[in-house]
Amino acid sequence: MTSAGPVPVYVGIGANLDDPVQQVTSALRELAALPQTSLTKASSLYRTPPMGPPDQPDYINAVAALETTLAPLALLDELQHLEQLHRRVRGAERWGPRTLDLDLLLYGDECIAHPRLSVPHPGLAQRAFVLLPLAEIAPAVTVPGLGPVSALCAAVSADGISRL
Repeated sequence: MTSAGPVPVYVGIGANLDDPVQQVTSALRELAALPQTSLTKASSLYRTPPMGPPDQPDYINAVAALETTLAPLALLDELQHLEQLHRRVRGAERWGPRTLDLDLLLYGDECIAHPRLSVPHPGLAQRAFVLLPLAEIAPAVTVPGLGPVSALCAAVSADGISRL
């Protein structure tokens, strides 16, 4: 995709290992420093129960609003590089504990189906730990093919989630 100007994007942030509040806070600073990218808004931090195996610590989640001129896959590469800097280990356990998880939730109004990237992020509409912080900073945003964030947020349970 080529764009005449910056594209608004939203990134989900989560961590539940090695001081997760610090991991998320640090990730927000690092997102603001990405090339060709600026951080325009960040949600509050939210404590959420794990989506995966229950025998892991609660997560700290947030959503960052960015503007970028990076192409989607170039942005994905930058996000994965930040995860590596935070010693993210990919593999073994699906939805298992992690030091940092950065998910590209929305890239403008694009729908992307690539072997490395799906946008809107799969499962976004069912995940209160993403929708609550997203609705906090962008309630009027529409998720392509799914509708307004505010309506999606109203359709999920926020049980066990607390804003820090």
